[in-house]
Amino acid sequence: MTYAVIMAGGSGTRFWPKSTKALPKQFLNLFGEKTMIQETVKRLKGHIEPENVLVVTNDNYVSIVEAQLPEVRKDHIIGEPVAKNTAPCVAAAAAIMNKLDPDSVMVVLPADHQITNREAFLDILNSAVETAKSENSLVTIGIEPNRPETGYGYICYDENSELKKDGNPVYSVKNFTEKPNREKAEEFLDSGNYLWNSGMFVWKTETVLKAFKKFLPDVFKLTEKLQASDLTQEDINQFYQACPSISIDYGIMEKAETVHVVPGEFGWNDVGSWTAVHELSEKDEYGNAIGNAKISIVDSTQNLIHTESGKLVSLVGVDNVAVVETDKAILVVNLKKAQGVKEVVEELKSNPELKDFL
Repeated sequence: MTYAVIMAGGSGTRFWPKSTKALPKQFLNLFGEKTMIQETVKRLKGHIEPENVLVVTNDNYVSIVEAQLPEVRKDHIIGEPVAKNTAPCVAAAAAIMNKLDPDSVMVVLPADHQITNREAFLDILNSAVETAKSENSLVTIGIEPNRPETGYGYICYDENSELKKDGNPVYSVKNFTEKPNREKAEEFLDSGNYLWNSGMFVWKTETVLKAFKKFLPDVFKLTEKLQASDLTQEDINQFYQACPSISIDYGIMEKAETVHVVPGEFGWNDVGSWTAVHELSEKDEYGNAIGNAKISIVDSTQNLIHTESGKLVSLVGVDNVAVVETDKAILVVNLKKAQGVKEVVEELKSNPELKDFL
């Protein structure tokens, strides 16, 4: 059977002040009535039902997940006692899946991505699942690039290795590249055989466990111990405390011999900053994304306004700015430099007088 593993442990620092330590990005409704994690589970219905969804999140967020996803079994909501990147998350999920169903297929998805074309996404996902089953391969979903983006990792694939799965092309992966500089990103775009790394993976549980055994044997031993346990919170805590902090990309994907990628184009965005929220939001004729705010705008274009108080926001002669207001803080940021919000959060963490604003 196919199961979904939703990775929902992120802190969403680039979305401060809307995203906070107590309620990070994946639990916010940035684009509609449902939160991002609710949308992630919703778009799988008909392909993977909620009872076959496993959510791995921070231990502090377990109650939030239970409240937002009542259709997901409580024993399928796993609380991480400490953040150890994505490899331990996948390993823990694989141990649980293998105990539950040794023949299982895992679809590993971030909780906070936006996908606008659900049907196209599910079509690509079906091809990825079929590839994982038939090729005993680690499979990733790659996004067709439309610009030389320096904020994403890239996947280089072998153009001469094309398979067809459910009508979609599937390729062998040659290598992965972390976030490149502008010049290199332009080269990748021009080459025609590079895709953005979406961070979405599909594999048979037994296949990924074999990869852990080969490339991360210490983690694999901990996985065996976890699988043999009663899967109590204490068992999970001991597993995470003993694991190194390492990403699944670096620990497994970049080293594995049999990796395939399914290219896709389905309105994907990893929603990595307020700039992405502006891009994905409805806008007026001047490119201003207003949301529920009360506004008065004069000679201002390409702005984003998110407020909670109901106060009037007036912009005069301002372009490419985000104004985000919560009950505790106000952020004004140039949308071209929105990644810098993460630096603000780091400053707040280091200042005892400002930690309460996180």
